[in-house]
Amino acid sequence: MQTIVYKITDPRGIHARPAGQLVKLVSGFKSACQMGKEGHMVDGKRLLVVMKLAIQQGEEMTLTFDGPDEVEAAAAAQAFLQQNL
Repeated sequence: MQTIVYKITDPRGIHARPAGQLVKLVSGFKSACQMGKEGHMVDGKRLLVVMKLAIQQGEEMTLTFDGPDEVEAAAAAQAFLQQNL
């Protein structure tokens, strides 16, 4: 299992466009993905539940990956977060 903890720096937090791009990115991997904040985790491959997290600027987001390509999925997600959020 791979885990990423990332502090959101975008002033708008996780809004529709980057949330959709992130979900699309992680959906391209075979590994399961969970996203959340403050211990509340949801399926990271489902846009609506990711949006409901309403993660704001300054809050920490946790992503976990579990599966055959978890290392690659975590690296791709980490790069995406750093470039976009």
